[in-house]
Amino acid sequence: MRLRRADPSGPGYGRRRRGKGFGYVDANGRPLTDPDELQRIRALVIPPAWKDVWICPDPRGHIQATGTDAAGRRQYRYHDVWRTKRDAAKFDHVLAVAERLPDLRKHVESDLSGTGFGRERVLAAAVRLLDIGVFRIGGEAYAAADDPSGAATYGLATLLREHVNVRGAAMEFHYPAKGNIERVQRLTDADVAKVLKGLLKRDNDGPELLAYRTGRQWHDVRSADINEYLKEHSGGCEISAKDFRTWHATVLAATSLAGRPERTKTAKRKAIAATMREVAEYLGNTPTVAKASYVDPRVVDLYNSGTTVDPAADPERAVRDLLAD
Repeated sequence: MRLRRADPSGPGYGRRRRGKGFGYVDANGRPLTDPDELQRIRALVIPPAWKDVWICPDPRGHIQATGTDAAGRRQYRYHDVWRTKRDAAKFDHVLAVAERLPDLRKHVESDLSGTGFGRERVLAAAVRLLDIGVFRIGGEAYAAADDPSGAATYGLATLLREHVNVRGAAMEFHYPAKGNIERVQRLTDADVAKVLKGLLKRDNDGPELLAYRTGRQWHDVRSADINEYLKEHSGGCEISAKDFRTWHATVLAATSLAGRPERTKTAKRKAIAATMREVAEYLGNTPTVAKASYVDPRVVDLYNSGTTVDPAADPERAVRDLLAD
């Protein structure tokens, strides 16, 4: 199907509350009655909480609907064909990112081996945490007291000192994550723990965990700082926090499925479901989100056709080879 570029700022269908449900109107405010159009709109499963809903009048529009969620963010429903193409490009990008990770990790290791709490060493610690802890990077807006969702939530860049406890090389993070879900992560890394211990004891009174020092002045680490470090040391490849989450979710799914050899379709379906629960627990997501947004679908397709990684091989290298074929 050839899609058309949709413009949500142009004329479209609207949604109106009707009893316990919703009715739909055209750009002139007339009720929609065509059964096929109504079926298409209902199939979009637009959340009831969305406000200012715009629905594309063209069934081939690449954006099918937009609306504002309860947190005040503009959300989108894309055409299935568009989403499939976009997801394929996303996973190809993540595979390219995986090829650059060894070099990035060398930079991180070098910067962590330094002393003090300068920008490079602290940001290296942050990137190591993204890598081993698959944190969301977090945005300053969501950690603000007046967050539109009604409760502050945190990611790596916005964690507070009170959210972490360090003992030796062991670190425990306990904080309200996206969706106001309590997240507990236990990680072990001597280099990062050494940095965090110093940051917890630093002499300024800021509540934020991550900060770097220039001269006598401390600066809070912001998400833009971490993204800039990633850009500087990725060899020109754009890397985001979500790329780490997507890659590690894909590797975990591939290795988990390799340990679940099944012959029948029913048994394979159960194995896939169990794997997605495992990945979801790792990410702090639901199994549905883990499968739809984080695990490369080629891993599942290959498993269904009888192809998996070698459980004895290096996991990341094995998954790169599996998906590069």
